[in-house]
Amino acid sequence: MTQNTRQTLVMGNWKLNGSKTMVAELIKALKVPATECPTVAVAICPPVLFLGQAQTLLADSAIILGAQDASLNTEGAYTGENSARMYSEFDVQYVLVGHSERRTLHQEDDALVAEKFAVIQQAGLTPVLCIGETNEQFEAKETQAVVERQLQAVIDKCGITALNKAVIAYEPVWAIGTGKTATPEIAQQVHADIRAFLANSDAEIANKVQILYGGSVKGASAAGLFAMPDIDGALVGGAALNADEFAAIIQAGA
Repeated sequence: MTQNTRQTLVMGNWKLNGSKTMVAELIKALKVPATECPTVAVAICPPVLFLGQAQTLLADSAIILGAQDASLNTEGAYTGENSARMYSEFDVQYVLVGHSERRTLHQEDDALVAEKFAVIQQAGLTPVLCIGETNEQFEAKETQAVVERQLQAVIDKCGITALNKAVIAYEPVWAIGTGKTATPEIAQQVHADIRAFLANSDAEIANKVQILYGGSVKGASAAGLFAMPDIDGALVGGAALNADEFAAIIQAGA
């Protein structure tokens, strides 16, 4: 078996939350655990309105800046859109794509997600590809089929080598914002299945790619999840807005 050299990555998705005061206070508080846990990569994805403020506050920090979505378009008459190329001016490195809320609330299908993935990479940024099943699909034991379909759409569009510069986030939709969390064993099985699926195309890439778990991760549950061999960190929602909770998750990965 190839040795696992993947770094733990803890990423906070702030969703539609924040204010100038909150951004300043939260970033200040997160600098401490990020500094104390240098083996863990830490990233935050604030709303786009706060990227400039966050960039300034993170100038002397190891915390990486991310964005929550990107337009298919680079520039032009697209009112309300934000392009991946523009993010580069704010030192953004990661961009979420295919988050379950985008798939559900904005009807983004696998093909559109794959196109956005490509545009993000073309801008020199790292897409964080979110995949996962609904509660109905979970109950019907369709988890593996769903995540493989979502992955295959990106592979068909961009090729397996595109995952050399990407992160995958497995987020069971039934565990997002519900307080439910997949047990470490359930999450590990899905992560292992994802890696095995990718290995059918390229074993080296499958071993290298970081696969995060995203589904109501808390400080108390993080250590058990991170102990699993194929779970490389977390995409954190609600707990990312609480400095103490997010710090506990970072510390669990150290």
